[in-house]
Amino acid sequence: MKKCSPWLGLALLVLTSPAWSETPDIEEIWKIVQQQQLEIDQLKQQLAVADAQLAISDQKIEATGDYLDTIAAPAALSKTQIGGYGEVHYNNLDADDGARDLDQIDFHRFVLFFGHEFSDRVRFFSELELEHSFAADGAPGEVELEQAYVDFTLSDSLSAKGGLFLLPVGILNETHEPTTFYGVERNSVESDIIPSTWWEAGAAMSGHYGSGLSWDVAMHSGLAIPTTGENAFRVRSGRQKVAEAPASDPAYTARLRYSGIPGLDLALSYQYQADASQISGDGLDDGQLFAATAAYSVSNFTLKAVYANWEFSGNAIEAAGADSQTGWYVEPSYRFATSRGDIGIYGRYQDVDAARAQDQFSQNEIGLNYWPIENVVLKFNIRQRDHNLASEAGRDFDGFDLGLGYQF
Repeated sequence: MKKCSPWLGLALLVLTSPAWSETPDIEEIWKIVQQQQLEIDQLKQQLAVADAQLAISDQKIEATGDYLDTIAAPAALSKTQIGGYGEVHYNNLDADDGARDLDQIDFHRFVLFFGHEFSDRVRFFSELELEHSFAADGAPGEVELEQAYVDFTLSDSLSAKGGLFLLPVGILNETHEPTTFYGVERNSVESDIIPSTWWEAGAAMSGHYGSGLSWDVAMHSGLAIPTTGENAFRVRSGRQKVAEAPASDPAYTARLRYSGIPGLDLALSYQYQADASQISGDGLDDGQLFAATAAYSVSNFTLKAVYANWEFSGNAIEAAGADSQTGWYVEPSYRFATSRGDIGIYGRYQDVDAARAQDQFSQNEIGLNYWPIENVVLKFNIRQRDHNLASEAGRDFDGFDLGLGYQF
């Protein structure tokens, strides 16, 4: 039997197919067109929905970008820090000379800190202070720039800074926020002998090691102690506060500190003033400051002590008997926690022998601090002061002080 050709089968299939065997009439063609139009309309609707969804997605993407910007902004702003502290005092003192009684309230200090981190190795810090609430001609207040320096981290154990900074002398000069010390008023040793708050302009280097040993050295502007008038040879009156200060005779400060034993902090400071008055031939020449500090804490008990001594040379200051000026204090304290904050009780004895007769006295003080929270403190203390010279007996007083302080 002969095989059929595949082409013959293909021809028969085509001829018998309905698509070729019958031609659609007009009505069927119209139905096909309508069906296609319906499908086109549906596609248009789907496309419109897709466009709307795309627009919504664009809006969400834009909103997300805006949100990310708000997250990034605080990250940049976090490199700039703002802080501060303040304290208000009430003093009620009864002097032997009634004309010297004191009954007053004073917003003593309002201070703002501004700092910025340029990088992890270069930082800026500043401190701006308003004293006594109001500064103007004839007003008791002052506006002062107490710190403004750039700090450079040179290595893990070495740093340097330049600008206007606090000198590394005593305890109070570098750490004087009201929540960090006892008593409404700052102690007199670190006011009359170490003239806190004491800042100068210059350059400094610091080293610190894991053993607890650290050191600081600085070259900076010096004092300009007056040699005449009611404040003659008074160290505190010699602070120039870096306001167009003469700089021909710089000063030098060095400190060695040890805190390698838990609870113990010891420091020795030395300063040399090439010309303590900044005027040659006026009877006040060079000056040297020696200071020692100690603080020891065990459990809730802390004992602090500070000693400071100035030795000056010059005919005028030696003739006035002010060539050696000394002060010291000792302060035990006990701080404990309660359900409503911390309470600290303390006592302090201090002895001051400065240039002016009114700044030669001994003082006993007891009181308490109450911290309802860590950075807010309420203070109360009782003071009793006796002057060394009979001529100043009218300045002897006893009384009390109240204070409120904060920092942030």
